Amino acid sequence: NMPNLKGKVCLVTGASRGIGKGIALQLITNGATCYITGRDIAKLEAVKAEAKHRGAEGKCIPVQCDHSKDEEIKKLFEQISNEQNGILDLLVNNAYSAVTFVFGNTKTNFWDQPIDSWDIVNNVGLRNHYLCTVYASRMMIKQRQGLIINMTSSGAIQPLFTPVYGIGKAAIDRMVADCATELKKYNVAFLSLCPGPVKTELLLGDTGKMIEQHQVILDWGETPEFSGKAVSYLVSDENIMRRSGQVWMTTDIADEHGYTDIDGNAVVSMRSFKLMFALSPLKSIAGFIPRCLKLPYWLYKMLLSLS
Repeated sequence: NMPNLKGKVCLVTGASRGIGKGIALQLITNGATCYITGRDIAKLEAVKAEAKHRGAEGKCIPVQCDHSKDEEIKKLFEQISNEQNGILDLLVNNAYSAVTFVFGNTKTNFWDQPIDSWDIVNNVGLRNHYLCTVYASRMMIKQRQGLIINMTSSGAIQPLFTPVYGIGKAAIDRMVADCATELKKYNVAFLSLCPGPVKTELLLGDTGKMIEQHQVILDWGETPEFSGKAVSYLVSDENIMRRSGQVWMTTDIADEHGYTDIDGNAVVSMRSFKLMFALSPLKSIAGFIPRCLKLPYWLYKMLLSLS
């Protein structure tokens, strides 16, 4: 059974599609009041309608917000504070406006990319995360409780797509480590959540052509709502402070609580020997390896950084 999130006030940024949408749907399904943001209000309303259609117990509140504009970010948190009596239990920093740019420049040297590529990738994908964290922290420290989650990826510890992508993801994890240190005395937790390969609409659509060769990853990937299940357990964790300041993989949370993906798939960790063999010339023996056998995160991180 999934945790009951009734009474929880949540905010998921960039929730009109992909992982953000998957997280929001799970939070709402499990009873939370969830604010969702994006630039296209019609897409946000569609998420609300989908949650209602599945009989979700929670409440979805779409807010049109361009996370590249400081004033709109400020107004977003003012709205939540006014409507929820200053309460915010969860912020998920997921907004990202550069997926198409990143995928479109994987084979272009960084020095040949547009000179404003840093801002294209890391204005919404990094700077906005910090601003949202500042506003959420101001609310949460008054409550002496709360959880902030930055969505990260393995690009934080290994070359992936293009340098500005990896720089941004590494900074996201560093933000978590440093800010968590100051938030600790206020009982506010801050962590990074790292999904494995996610079967998003964009990945499975036209933009996914560049990833067709990695069919094994698609076969072993997780749905966007798998992250949502992890977030649902994290926001209901009474001992969440033990996780603060660290990077957690979605599969770590799933293994701990024993749930599967919404399609019934028992997602295999990127740290597992099973997946490592599946992606190697020895893939024929992957089926014989227990999914529970996996590298410690510190060793996984070290090996990826050397790749």
